[in-house]
Amino acid sequence: MTTIGFIGLGSMGLPMATNLRGAGYEVLAFNRTREKAQAFAKEGGWAVDRPRDAAGAGVVVSMVSNDRALEEIVEGSGGVLEGLPQGGLHVSMSTVSPAAARRLGATHAEHGCGYVAAPVFGRPEAAAARKLWICSSGAERGRARPILDALGQGVFDFGEDPGAANVVKLSGNFLIAAALEAMAEAFALCEKNGIARAAVASLFSSTLFACPVYKNYGDVVAAQRYSPPGFRLALGAKDMALVLGAAHESGAPMPAASLVHDRLLASVGRGRADLDWAGLALAVSEDAGLRR
Repeated sequence: MTTIGFIGLGSMGLPMATNLRGAGYEVLAFNRTREKAQAFAKEGGWAVDRPRDAAGAGVVVSMVSNDRALEEIVEGSGGVLEGLPQGGLHVSMSTVSPAAARRLGATHAEHGCGYVAAPVFGRPEAAAARKLWICSSGAERGRARPILDALGQGVFDFGEDPGAANVVKLSGNFLIAAALEAMAEAFALCEKNGIARAAVASLFSSTLFACPVYKNYGDVVAAQRYSPPGFRLALGAKDMALVLGAAHESGAPMPAASLVHDRLLASVGRGRADLDWAGLALAVSEDAGLRR
């Protein structure tokens, strides 16, 4: 049995840590809300008090919400870099900015440790079923591969740049958000003309757009079923802000990304932060006079 640390037992992190335990790893888990780590311990894992304690295993996986949370668990008091030994490895599976990934990659290297970016595509149910699609990059990505194989159905290699996997992840999230906006507008148009949203979703998701995003989210947008969330709308707004930041740094105009970012940000302002991010479609329906 190999010991591994895991930081972040949220809706994605908990099933991932559980799957690592099921794959034969002894998992030392840290979560800011200690009750979650204690509950995980009751199921066969171990709860630790600080990120540095999880990193003491020599290999640590993190799944946290944003750049600030990642930087805090890595560089803060009692953080990963205090506990990770020389030659240790940190596998960051969070969706963060490419700039943060590159900076943290350099910081880990200065401490004689490896940093691998491995953000994922998939909702909590996919994480539980080991059906995640994983992007990876960083010089030590080969060492991380057995861990990633235990968590997903496929791993895609994007080279040594620690920021590359996050560029790809943000690009994918932009494509999903753009699809949500497109479906919301198309379904609203059909509804205004007396055509059932579900019928339209069924047509497109089984013909022209027969893919997981249009099938799964198409049903959600057609039924206007935005709670409980698989991915919170507030996190979607955060990710679109990261997309625009990366686009600005790269000199790559993304006007459609600006549109969906504003749609998500306005939805947060309307008190919808905790809905699924497909809930951006509510504002589309409102603009069409279909909701009051």
